[in-house]
Amino acid sequence: MTEPSTVELELRRIGELTQERRFAEALVAADALLALAPENRDALYQRALAQRRIGDVTAALATLATLEQLHPRFSRLFQERGQCYVALKRAPEAIDAFLRAVNLNAALPVSWSMLEGLYRMTGQLSSAADAAAHVSTLKQLPPQVVTATALFSDGALAEAERLVRDYLLAHGHHIEAMRLLARIGMARGVLDDAQLLLEGVLELAPDYHVARLEYAQVLADRHLHRQAQREAERLLALEPDNRNYRTLLALSCVGLGQHERAIEVYRGLLVGSAQPAELHLSIAHSLKTQGRAEAIGEYHAAITARPHFGEAYWSLANLKTYRFTDVELERMQSIEALPATSALDRCHLCFALGKALEDRARYAESFEYYRRGNAIKRAESRYRAEITELNTRLQIEVCTPALFAAHAKSGAVQSDPIFVLGLPRSGSTLIEQILASHPAVEGTHELADVPRIVTELEGRESEPARPRYPGVLAQLPAQEYRRLGELYLAGTRHYRSGAPRFIDKMPNNFRHIGLIHLMLPNATIIDARREPMACCFSNFKQLFAHGQEFTYSLEDIGRYYRSYLELMRHWDAVLPGRILRVQYEDLVDDLEGNVRRLLEHCGLEFEPACLQFHRTERSVRTASSEQVRQPIYREGLEQWRQFEPWLEPLREALGDALTRYRE
Repeated sequence: MTEPSTVELELRRIGELTQERRFAEALVAADALLALAPENRDALYQRALAQRRIGDVTAALATLATLEQLHPRFSRLFQERGQCYVALKRAPEAIDAFLRAVNLNAALPVSWSMLEGLYRMTGQLSSAADAAAHVSTLKQLPPQVVTATALFSDGALAEAERLVRDYLLAHGHHIEAMRLLARIGMARGVLDDAQLLLEGVLELAPDYHVARLEYAQVLADRHLHRQAQREAERLLALEPDNRNYRTLLALSCVGLGQHERAIEVYRGLLVGSAQPAELHLSIAHSLKTQGRAEAIGEYHAAITARPHFGEAYWSLANLKTYRFTDVELERMQSIEALPATSALDRCHLCFALGKALEDRARYAESFEYYRRGNAIKRAESRYRAEITELNTRLQIEVCTPALFAAHAKSGAVQSDPIFVLGLPRSGSTLIEQILASHPAVEGTHELADVPRIVTELEGRESEPARPRYPGVLAQLPAQEYRRLGELYLAGTRHYRSGAPRFIDKMPNNFRHIGLIHLMLPNATIIDARREPMACCFSNFKQLFAHGQEFTYSLEDIGRYYRSYLELMRHWDAVLPGRILRVQYEDLVDDLEGNVRRLLEHCGLEFEPACLQFHRTERSVRTASSEQVRQPIYREGLEQWRQFEPWLEPLREALGDALTRYRE
């Protein structure tokens, strides 16, 4: 177990002083801690509490104002502000503060009790009754669960999880405790645990609709869209007008590629919506996936509904074919420069401005916006290049010729999948579009099924520095590889509509080729590769919806590309002839020759339609969706050279990868 830090120990001591009503000493200790950690949330809170308790309410309110600037979603700051206004006998402001507290965190008995009293005092008897009902509900819950819920709402996930786990171990099944633990799991990305916990809740209380909604959300997050859709439809049968249920249905339809139905649901939600911008954005995304020009109008509608909506501007830029007007460019620059613009909107705007200025050949300004957008993403990322490189070394150590020979016939025998993998922005979408133009092949999208199997193999207790996977591959019995192969085929079945072959285009599956070969020895594997400077800079310019955290630093991208080359060289050595490499530049130079190579590797007859891939009518869900609907062109091969003066850190990080990427 990790030892508490000095700051954590001092916060505990301040809390003990407060409990002992030694408020002056607590204030001195809080001030001393803030001299070392001036933005610490809990130290600021403890200072405000101590200031109020010694009678300096004005100072307490000033401290709380600072706390709100730094941590605006901390519910207890508003509860403490309410206490300050009570001390000043300013009931309306106290009510407003306590309401803000409970809107952020419904598990605050003190705030609800104060609201009940204040409402009665001001003659608002109906509101007082509502507050009293909340107090009664919280009193019926175990105190540990109430406290853990409050901690969870304020972002203290580890402490909340410890408290609720201890309660469940001591008292067994409790619906609200299990549901809270599932919500903590969702927040931490431990979705398999969350799913199991919510299944347990629904087994005990099948009519608990809030829990069923959360269960469906977990299923959607795990890309189990068919199951999520069934749960959404079950809830809608009970409440057809419930907006949360309808939104969930639309999301599951998008996940299943049912875009027409999703658009219909989203358009229905627009009626009476208080937040139409997000709905217009969702409609636009589905239209874009289908290659429909109406997407542009919907992105503009999103901006009209919310003029500072950075994601809508970036979505227009991400079409790759859209060109911003002078007015739009000036508006984006003005919004990005405003101090009040959120970090999220600023990040999207920076990437959009980078693309807009690149289109105008203003490369120095363009690069500066790309750099700023990436810096925002990198600051919030937990990516560590050494963890990626450790995984590469372990894959090489574990996935040996001996392992593959021992399990030559262990996996599922089907040959349906075609894995197109490599780095993002390497031409994989183009390859997918070419293959999906063949009548025997179905394009799906970047399927999460291999990563989900990897998560299962990792287990719940695995640590990044000491992972269970890939070492576990050397320990599995033969029948387990067949089970995993069949699990993959079953999980991907609902993305298919009848073609004998289908494409899984998750690029980062290159890290798991050993696992793929063991569980699906007859699957086809294609490595999409692109010249390193062009590929890496294209990633730097791309703001990904999720994942791909290595792309937000030129140095990280260069290291990742080197790791990719090292691992692919290993796969080629231990699985000779198993993987077809398609060099993007070669594909552009000789389309027909490389299309024939692709089809031959997949065991497919030549199909002329594959040369006319841009005419294929299908949904494309990646950043290249508009580009692959145009004939192949050479102009993009050297675009990175316009930015060469600023790419020396990338060149240094790539090192000899600049020459050996074709080996």
